[in-house]
Amino acid sequence: GKLYPRLCAKWKSILQWKSSSCFFKYALIFMEVQITDLQDYLPKEAHLLISEYLSRWKVNVIVSRKRVTKHGDYRMLSHDVHQITINETTNVFRFLITLVHEISHLVAFKTYGNRIKPHGKHWKLCYREMMLPFLNDSVFPSPLLETLALHFKNPKASTDSDFKLVVELNKFDPETEDTYIFELKEGSVFKIHNERKFVLGSKRVKKYECKEISTGRLYLFSPHAKVMLLS
Repeated sequence: GKLYPRLCAKWKSILQWKSSSCFFKYALIFMEVQITDLQDYLPKEAHLLISEYLSRWKVNVIVSRKRVTKHGDYRMLSHDVHQITINETTNVFRFLITLVHEISHLVAFKTYGNRIKPHGKHWKLCYREMMLPFLNDSVFPSPLLETLALHFKNPKASTDSDFKLVVELNKFDPETEDTYIFELKEGSVFKIHNERKFVLGSKRVKKYECKEISTGRLYLFSPHAKVMLLS
């Protein structure tokens, strides 16, 4: 089995960057960070092991405002500095899955080199191994746990690619008036987050063909995309 280092209550974190039009400059700033800075975003039963992961891999975690295109990302900065950004959310299960997903990128690159595919077999192996200790009913409720067990047989590059997992995870998000695309009737008019309006068309294999009202252009929407129904 794996041997994890002793829990460190505090770990050194480094990051200060300035941007220009062409490149980033990084300076080192040492500050003390505790697991308490993230505890509100994580299930209580996950605190100990996440603290060990952060202590072992010396990664700086930044909670950012919500981004539409991704839940989180990982970057290796200069001087072997590692940064993970994760969208702020009240869904502690989504936050945990995203955090371990991104730490697994760091572990995979450290273990197998930086020429591996970002979401290839090496990353999947690391991701499964690092998530396995969390896959129990003390961390995740059922049926989310059952859905995760199936997902991690062959994890996808994004949880948003797994229809069943998206639906289960969304149950722990704040309630909204949004509706899943697959719940709408053909011909329904809806809008998305940036106020663009569409008419729902027919299903094409796995996705739905929708026409943007203002341009007449056709776009494909995942069945679990959440939109605001207008008519």
